[in-house]
Amino acid sequence: MASMTRRTFMMGSAGLAAASSVYAASPNETLNIAAIGIGGQGKHDLKELAARGVNVTALCDVDWKLAGKAFETYPDAKRYKDFRVMFDEQSDFDGVVVATPDHTHAVASLWAMGHGKHVYCEKPLTHTVREARTLAEKYSETGLATQMGNTGQASDGARTLREYLIAGAVGPVRAVHVWTDRPIWPQAVARPQETKDVPESLDWDLWLGTAPERPFHPIYHPFRWRGWYDFGTGALGDIGCHRFHPLFYALDLKHPTSVHASSTELFDETYPAGSIVHYEFPARGEWPACSLTWYDGGLKPTRPRELEAGRALKDNGNIIYGDDGVMLDGRLLPESRMEDFPVPDETLSRSPGHYEEWIEACKGGPTPGANFEMAGMVTEVVLLGNIALRTQERLEWDAPNLRITNSDDANALLHRDYRPGWEI
Repeated sequence: MASMTRRTFMMGSAGLAAASSVYAASPNETLNIAAIGIGGQGKHDLKELAARGVNVTALCDVDWKLAGKAFETYPDAKRYKDFRVMFDEQSDFDGVVVATPDHTHAVASLWAMGHGKHVYCEKPLTHTVREARTLAEKYSETGLATQMGNTGQASDGARTLREYLIAGAVGPVRAVHVWTDRPIWPQAVARPQETKDVPESLDWDLWLGTAPERPFHPIYHPFRWRGWYDFGTGALGDIGCHRFHPLFYALDLKHPTSVHASSTELFDETYPAGSIVHYEFPARGEWPACSLTWYDGGLKPTRPRELEAGRALKDNGNIIYGDDGVMLDGRLLPESRMEDFPVPDETLSRSPGHYEEWIEACKGGPTPGANFEMAGMVTEVVLLGNIALRTQERLEWDAPNLRITNSDDANALLHRDYRPGWEI
């Protein structure tokens, strides 16, 4: 890039010790990016960004067969299997898309930030609670443009919901229920005993990254890694950041005081087939204390009595209960109340779009809505639910000190050990 603004910072989080620079393009310049993990969601992210004028200069994936379509689409981009090598050999990009499996989100993002690159990282932001706090702290230190890939946070619906709640559509909110039809991948299963040959296109050691060593099996890759503790974050990790973020925005939610969970049968290495996770949040200014309850695996909350006969709860949705009313998926119940309630004034600024937010921030524009401070906090809350799920205990949460105050076993799950060479 010809015209840049610059400030330096010391790199530390990714095991780096040299000084680097943070650059911001001018509004009219082309943004150059690299991508790590391009066989699935990363391929979609690249398509969205390229449609908005972004130039792709480097591509990295541990499975070159899976990455083949992206390689064909961006033939001029240099190709890598190891993102560490990519950063050593190439620097002609300003931002990085991270769309690997969950267990390598943090290490790849921190490596990029340590090299002064802006980061767009898919949800959930990290694999562990402590990783989420680390990324938020690195963001605060560097001032880089960051965005987590939960596109719904930029929707007009999130703003409209907050405007209705501020207008008193349901009165003080006491309870929120959120559910999903996930998982749609293997969970509640044991580790396979047989071994399989590693595909020629795949570097299995690089795919494992931070995770403990184990033999390759197609039950992990591609895509089906989400249900395994070592690699994914289950249904809650997959969808929770999507569904919680707009609600946190609408209700000024931050950290809970406690969380507990129940589920179907627990397994040693995979998330259960279905679960319910219950969070308690304190009062916030004029907002009273409230609960948020999560359901997955086909489980759903009790049908609201205000819901008209003949209407069913969808496979994915949310219900907000206030002292004066109920909202289902952002609409008052019954539907006649929605028709009668005055449409609130549009008082909140609208987003130019989720990807646009990050692009503009890379060029010195406003802070994105899913920046790593906000995204880190939402991810911490989501992943706390998974800890409650694994321990089946009621956990008391001390957010400022990043500590569960009543369970040493649960505290041990806030983070995990990394394989040598992959430490953060």
